[in-house]
This record gives sequence, C-alpha cells and structure tokens, in this order.
Amino acid sequence: MLNEADSIPRIGQVVQILQGREAGQYAVVLKLIDDRYVLLADGEKRKYDRPKKKNLHHIEVMDYISPEVQNSLLETGRVTNGKLRFAITKFINEVVTDLKKGDQHDG
Repeated sequence: MLNEADSIPRIGQVVQILQGREAGQYAVVLKLIDDRYVLLADGEKRKYDRPKKKNLHHIEVMDYISPEVQNSLLETGRVTNGKLRFAITKFINEVVTDLKKGDQHDG
C-alpha cells in the first residue's frame, strides 16, 4: 500500500488517468497546482500549451519519472510535445510491455 508521500506525483512522472474521457491513457505531470490537483499533458491529444487539470484521486501514479521531461521543465520551464510523446512511448515500451510479458508466464 502506498503511503502519503508515494501517492504525490513529481514533475516529469508518468501517471495513468483513471477517471474521465481520457481514462486508461497515460500522461506526464507538468506541474503540481496544490495538494489536490496536477496539470497533465501527453503531447498528442493534450498538448503542453493546454494541459489538463486533474484531481489526484483520479490518477494512478506510475513508478517512472522521465528525466528528459523533468530536466527540460526544471531548466527552461517548458517541454516540447515531442518529448512528452517520447517519454510516454518509452514508458509503455519498457514498463507496460514487461508487465504484460510477466502476466503470460505462470512459472
């Protein structure tokens, strides 16, 4: 079970959206608004210029932080939509694919 510190996302962290029209999709945390809301973008449908304000209870924090996105946001305050797409694609290829492979083997 996650404790309170683990459930708060960090800038550049990949999250899965649980509620709303974008449920099931992945996005990257751009900014923490307060202790309840974050701004998310995926670089495709939800671009950097129009991030989605999302309640923390409506997202699942993944154990993956994109260093490219995090460094870009901390250094320049901006990130390109291409970097957001790259980060999500890299996460899906590395983490999600490995999880699916693990589910197929009974041992």
